[in-house]
Amino acid sequence: MNHFCESNAYIKKFTLGQGDLRFAVKDTLDVAGHATQAGCRALASAPLAQRHAQIVATLLNQHCVLTGKTTLHELAFGVTGINPWSGTPLNPQYPQLIPGGSSSGSAAVVAAGEVDFAIGTDTGGSVRMPAACCGILGLKPTYGLLSRQGVMPPFSSLDCVGLFAREANVLREVLDRLAIPTGEALHSLPAIGLISAAAPRIDALIHQRLIQAEARLHTVLLPEMEQAYLAGITIINHENWQAFHSLLELGGVSSDVASRIRAGGSVSSIELSKAEQVRRSFSDRLDTLLTSMPLLALATLPELPPLLSEASDPLKVVSMTRLVRPFNLSGHPAISIPLGEIDGRPVALQLVASKGRDAMLVEAAGYLLARLHR
Repeated sequence: MNHFCESNAYIKKFTLGQGDLRFAVKDTLDVAGHATQAGCRALASAPLAQRHAQIVATLLNQHCVLTGKTTLHELAFGVTGINPWSGTPLNPQYPQLIPGGSSSGSAAVVAAGEVDFAIGTDTGGSVRMPAACCGILGLKPTYGLLSRQGVMPPFSSLDCVGLFAREANVLREVLDRLAIPTGEALHSLPAIGLISAAAPRIDALIHQRLIQAEARLHTVLLPEMEQAYLAGITIINHENWQAFHSLLELGGVSSDVASRIRAGGSVSSIELSKAEQVRRSFSDRLDTLLTSMPLLALATLPELPPLLSEASDPLKVVSMTRLVRPFNLSGHPAISIPLGEIDGRPVALQLVASKGRDAMLVEAAGYLLARLHR
């Protein structure tokens, strides 16, 4: 599909800065003079932020124009992007489908062409999933590469500030303005380890597109993905309990998000210790794999994105993150790339690289897209 419509994704529209690139930010990042409400009624009376999040300040200083704050799945703790309080953005290219969460609004404004790029956050797939649903690029950087100063919640061992764009060259330009070295353009793809982990027809389309792009593919088995997914759930539940349980006493937290926060209160020290052991072993396993082949490739989503009518219970679709969440646990950079459609719904490829090789991921995305659309 190639039609676009307005995203209806802004919580607040305003203009800050002067420059040649326009961007929007998820409402978990502080913007001075505006409240950070994270799409939650319990934060409706939150005080105005006194200063910009560090990444916002940097982009404004690098000749970018901030156009507003975008809606999200409440408290950035959900995968559908549906939010009755702060608004559910329309998926511009696929209006009947969920926009994806939690960075739904940031993905939607990019897909609608309202900005050049947008800022989201990714704790368990929250940039890559909405990018896949909306048919755009979504980069989750190496953990800690981009500053989380001024980002809600203030502590997370999983969360990364991430980027959305329609074109790889825009991601490259944004990384350059954030002082992340971008390197030279790729003239061929490095060896790719292909992981088949999604529905068969999704994996088949991904294989077809990679062959079309003349990729050198090697089959990789990564059975540790399931353990890593479950460990990531354990840790995010625990950390979000620590960050948000006090909001439950105020009221105003929706039932699905409240139930997930409460679940985090019962995570035991033994469960956390086991999850951290999985984090270490899975990260080491990826490091080893990525020494022999610079890229791993797999589907971003295990199934096609659901219709809005199919996602009325957000808790039933959390498993849609089972292919993205493991790389939050390990801290490796990953990017979602639109590849095509099945039955009128988007299919996306996820590429994963060694820690610190974010620029190479962006170059690989640009190379792939150029080869597929020549």
